[in-house]
Amino acid sequence: MALLSLLDVSHAFGGPPVLDHVNFQVDAGERVCLLGRNGAGKSTLMKLIVGEMKPDTGQVFRQPGAHFARLVQEVPADLTGNVNDLVAAGLRSANAHEEDWERDVRLEDLLAQTGLDPHAEFSALSGGLKRRVLLARALASQPDLLLLDEPTNHLDLAAILWLEEFLLAQKVGLFFVTHDRVFLKRLATRIVELDRGVITNWDCDYDTVLVRRQDRLEAEERTQALADKKLAQEEEWIRRGVRAQRSRATARINQLHTLRAERRARRARVGNVTMRVNEATPSGVKVVDVENMSFAYPDGRVLVRDLTTTIIRGDKIGLIGPNGAGKTTLIKLLLGQLAPTGGVINHGTNLEVVYYDQLRAQIDDNRTVADNIANGNTHLTVDGRTRHVISYLQDFLFAPDRARTPARVLSGGERNRLLLARLFTKPANVLVLDEPTNDLDIETLDLLEDLLVEFPGTVLIVSHDREFLDEVVTSSLVFEGNGVIGDYVGGYSDWQADRKKQLAKKAGEGTRPTVAATGGGAPSVRKNEPGGSASPATTPERRRKLTGREQRELDALPAQIEKLETEQTQLTAKLADPAFYKNEAAKFTEIKTRLDVIEAEHATAFARWEELEAARSGN
Repeated sequence: MALLSLLDVSHAFGGPPVLDHVNFQVDAGERVCLLGRNGAGKSTLMKLIVGEMKPDTGQVFRQPGAHFARLVQEVPADLTGNVNDLVAAGLRSANAHEEDWERDVRLEDLLAQTGLDPHAEFSALSGGLKRRVLLARALASQPDLLLLDEPTNHLDLAAILWLEEFLLAQKVGLFFVTHDRVFLKRLATRIVELDRGVITNWDCDYDTVLVRRQDRLEAEERTQALADKKLAQEEEWIRRGVRAQRSRATARINQLHTLRAERRARRARVGNVTMRVNEATPSGVKVVDVENMSFAYPDGRVLVRDLTTTIIRGDKIGLIGPNGAGKTTLIKLLLGQLAPTGGVINHGTNLEVVYYDQLRAQIDDNRTVADNIANGNTHLTVDGRTRHVISYLQDFLFAPDRARTPARVLSGGERNRLLLARLFTKPANVLVLDEPTNDLDIETLDLLEDLLVEFPGTVLIVSHDREFLDEVVTSSLVFEGNGVIGDYVGGYSDWQADRKKQLAKKAGEGTRPTVAATGGGAPSVRKNEPGGSASPATTPERRRKLTGREQRELDALPAQIEKLETEQTQLTAKLADPAFYKNEAAKFTEIKTRLDVIEAEHATAFARWEELEAARSGN
């Protein structure tokens, strides 16, 4: 029996329906991940499921006696009291005969499982621990279905990993929304997508979802193109005047009315953000050179201890560490905004830095979206071109009416897009992005990844999104505690692989290793580790590692080059055949033009293959 069923449910907010005659069900024990663009109606669907809202039409059936709990994105500002009392307030007995002492034991076990101090004041906790308290309170009600709306937002890696393991161990059904692709892949037993009011069930893993969704969208575009062509032909026919028999003409006119209605009812898919960095003149080869840098607070607490590293133009550096470790402070040290308490920092020449602030403090809530971009002007200059501010904002999915609203009404995803739009108006050769992935949907994340990989300048990224780090960064600075910052080649997965090798070596030798294996398998001494010497990983030729996207591009290039060469051989042979000029001479210009295109594409592909191979081998 289904735990939850939606039967012909529709709901709208004055515009196109966010749910359009939806039929959907969730079975007991399932872990369902809901995908969808920002503003698609995912949160609305969750509210309908738990009964916080009623649909305009249709019915929501819940299994009799089943209990649903929802964990919202934002931490309520009015919650006060200690942890024990807040979690206890969520207690609900699934068994009517449960004794008070049994409830107390269950509460103690739950607090122990979630690692919470029952006496701690809620207001004094970090954001991650507050969300953990809310999760514990939701679980205290023993829900049959737990709904999670972006549960990993603003959590550090340790908290995300804990949440994954905890939810996998719980025998509770899940219905969740997330932009964290690793979290999705680990937890989801089923993936569904909400797009233009319709829910699609994808009975496959996430990577296959991407392929099938693209195939479906391409088929949809072909179908719509055929319908538009048919409509254009019928419009031309009726403009010429009706000359057919009365019955045939009536049928054709009715068909035209149907085609017009279908065209009016068609809902365009939400477009993708168009992002382009306003590139400044390249910086010097060395961007930042750090030698034995240390930083301690006035109270004596050490944040950085003897860090030595070199950041080269084109490096994509990931900063990894728990919330409160000092990642933002390290960025300020590297940029010269804060002076170290020990060691030396030298900066390269011609640095043009653009800083993405995770707190979005650069956005003025009292000004409109457009004024936040253009300071009251109607036009702005981006990458040497003058553009109307409304046109520019449409690249970031802000409709004209939305561009004229105050920034304070924006959602989290919209605020992120606004900040990206604001930053990309400024010329830059160094991008500093402090947690840029929060609240962005997966499609926008993919585009941001592509932009950063292709950006020829230097990038410093603070992020807890594991796949984002793997796709973009070429090396990582990891906060390992006690002021030690490890310098690793590659992204999150490479760091984890290195860490496992270090632990295995430590277990085998019984001593702390000073040598760690890099992502490519070569030994790399971390210079900031006590007793360490100069690290090969900090030199330009050893620091470079292909990102995930670059590696996939490199893997695909040989087949692409071979395909071009095969076509080139076939067309050249055709031009060399005398029979061609007798039978198909009219196609000479077409084939010659295609050969010129193939030659250019082959040269570009081969040059790119050489570039990526050189980067991978360190030459």
